[in-house]
Amino acid sequence: MKQKLKFTSDSCHLAGVRQTARDFLARCGLEECRTELLVLAIDEACTNIIRHAYGHEGKPIRLKMEKLRDRVRFILRDYGRSCDLNRIRSRELEDIRPGGVGVHIIRQAFDDVKYEACPRGTKLTMEKKLAEKPKVFSAGS
Repeated sequence: MKQKLKFTSDSCHLAGVRQTARDFLARCGLEECRTELLVLAIDEACTNIIRHAYGHEGKPIRLKMEKLRDRVRFILRDYGRSCDLNRIRSRELEDIRPGGVGVHIIRQAFDDVKYEACPRGTKLTMEKKLAEKPKVFSAGS
């Protein structure tokens, strides 16, 4: 199962992005608590693009969502300022103040997070393994 979404880098579009991701994850069979954590991480990634790659300019962002055999994959692509991959990090959590924990949330929510600098912009791939279904044993086993 795949779904693509293209939207403008304006925070007014984030509610629709969150709902689209939430609906996609529900179709993948993820439980609500896990879904909401992944949606929060996607929202944080989009917010970082809006702030840092585009500086609040209305530019395109592409989101590709895929359900694979054993995981879900989200790919965010922007065409703004390429980021310095060595500078992508969360602030220290002991430093209590607003903002700066989006990267931490993304890394906690997803099992695999990969940033790739492109000639124009950045590609962010986030993957979450799907839980294995519990084995059912019959009384005769």
